[in-house]
Formats: sequence, C-alpha cells, structure tokens
Amino acid sequence: MATVSIRDLEIEFGNLKVLRNLDLEIEQGEFIVLLGPSGCGKSTLLNAVAGLLDVSAGQIWIGGKNVTWEEPKNRGIGMVFQSYALYPRMTVTGNLSFGLKMAKVPKDEIDKRVARAAKILQIEPLLDRRPAELSGGQRQRVAIGRALVRDVDVFLFDEPLSNLDAKLRTELRVELKRLHQGLGSTMIYVTHDQIEALTLADRVAVMNGGVIQQLASPKEIYRRPVNRFVAGFVGSPSMNFIDGRLSVEGGVASFELANGKRIDLAGYEFEKPPEHGRPATLGIRPEQVDLEQRDPSSRPIPVNLTLLEPMGADSLVWGDVGGTTFSVRIDGDAHVQTPSTIDAFFQPAYASIFDLASGQRL
Repeated sequence: MATVSIRDLEIEFGNLKVLRNLDLEIEQGEFIVLLGPSGCGKSTLLNAVAGLLDVSAGQIWIGGKNVTWEEPKNRGIGMVFQSYALYPRMTVTGNLSFGLKMAKVPKDEIDKRVARAAKILQIEPLLDRRPAELSGGQRQRVAIGRALVRDVDVFLFDEPLSNLDAKLRTELRVELKRLHQGLGSTMIYVTHDQIEALTLADRVAVMNGGVIQQLASPKEIYRRPVNRFVAGFVGSPSMNFIDGRLSVEGGVASFELANGKRIDLAGYEFEKPPEHGRPATLGIRPEQVDLEQRDPSSRPIPVNLTLLEPMGADSLVWGDVGGTTFSVRIDGDAHVQTPSTIDAFFQPAYASIFDLASGQRL
C-alpha cells in the first residue's frame, strides 16, 4: 500500500489548460474514484499519475517519493486500460507473465504470481486459452490480472468496465470491490458511470473543467452536493431543479416559486443565514418526493403529472412544476393517474438549495 499525493498539478496541451492547480491526497489502501463527464480531465489526471503524460507544473508523490519525472516502470503502479490490450496469440498465462519475463523476474516467482492472480480473479480454468476464446468479462479479468502480477502498491483503472454489457458490469463491479477488500491496495478508478462511483469508492472526486468540484464520501456527494453541477451529475434520473427566490420573514425561511406560492423550508440546514429575496434553485431528488403526505414534516409542492414510466421494481412519474420538468420515483405497484395535477410532498431537510447565479450550495 502507498499514499498518492498530487500537488498543485497543471497540464496544458498548447493553449488548452486541461488540469488547473489540482490538489488530491489519497491515503494508503483507499479506493478513490474520479468521476465526471467526457473532457473533464479525469483520464488525463490518471495518465499523469501513471507517467504517461508530462505535467506542466506541480508534483506527483507516490509512497513518499517524488515521481513527477520518473518513468512509468519506476512508479510502483499497475494500470488497467479501457481496452483489454491483450496479446491475441498468447495464452492467458502468456499475457499474465509477459511483463514479468521482460523484467527478468525468476521463473519460479513468475509462476507463483500468475497462480496467485488467477486464483484471486477466478480464471484458473482459463490459463491455457487465448483471448479469442474468452468472453468480454473474462478478458477484462485477464487485463486486471496483468496489473495484479506486478505486485504493486497502487492500481490505476481507466474505465475498465465501459466496454462490457450491463450484466457483466454489475458482476465485475462486485469482484473489484472484493479485490480491493482482499488486497488492501490503493486504487484510483476513472469512470463517467455514477453507479460505479457510488458503489466502489471510499471517496469520490467529482471533476468538471479540470477542477475537482467536490471530494467526499459517496453518501456525502449524494446527500449534500456542494454545487448544482455535482447535484445534477450524480443521481439517475437527475435531481429536479426549480428556480425561484428565498423569502425570510420573522426568521423563517421559505422558497417562493415563480407563481408566488411559498414552500416552508423548516428543517433545511443553510450553510449561512439565508438572505431575503435572493434568487435560488431548489433541488429535490425524484426518490425524495412522495405523492402522499406520510410525514408531518413534509411540505407540499404542486406538480402536473403527465407520464408514467414503469421500470419494474419502481416507476418514474414525469411532469412539471411551473413549466420545469419534474420527476417522482414511486413503487412499481403504486397506482397514479396521468395526466393530473396534485400536491406532491418532500422533506426540506433532504433537499438542496443553490444560489441561482453561482450554483453553489446555500
């Protein structure tokens, strides 16, 4: 296990600045996920840690050693790429052992490491097969095994599950979690899939525009997003956003919709005392809305329901609030009339409120 310290890192391609003054401290044995949309800089950051890209400014430390200008082979890292990149004419054993042979590791040690990796990844029956004889999930296990045999302290994963179908992604996600628990190694994982991020990570770094927007536990990211970008990116379907303004009378805050209707915000924890008349955005996740008032602390919000989307165990009801798209997640067996106009209910304590101009959490 090793710590990874990224200090004031910048990467530029010509006039394009991809990473900006980025700082990130990763503890020993921690599973960090870099999450964000295409072009946000997450893969660039991973490649910089791996030594595949030169940095414009800043430093990268691994295990207490400054490796900013070290060759990839001297950084003590193992990397798993998005494409499997297996040698087609080699068997699984050949693919696993090739890098070790090039490093002139003794044969007995190679055999021991290959056997250990095959056991951990449950690919022992596949050792004599070639990549063409393997499924996508099996090929990805071999790709992971090729990093595993190097016996390194830090593993880097660049969207390793993106080429797999939904069922295989779910299966390998569970295996990766077990692998981390078993090895206890430091892992940095890049993905644009929020489900992977929330299920795998100890902490998630949500990135946008070359900047880490929020670094926190999956629960914190989901429940208390630091800004509107994070709130909208994490969650499926996305958080509902309604523009309006804050109203404060007698020390009691409420949210005023465009039509003048006010929603009591009792129970919401503001970062700072709210300002009367401040333009704001109310964010409510679809699963935080109920079509019945089941709790006295919940508050009504008028919703025009237009469409029911069955999804098996649950359903999504789509509609609008004052012309803004609004969705509600309900039990799959629940009955709802569409189209209709009703009062839906939510608890302000679980909502999010953002400044309309900056998008920052209030």
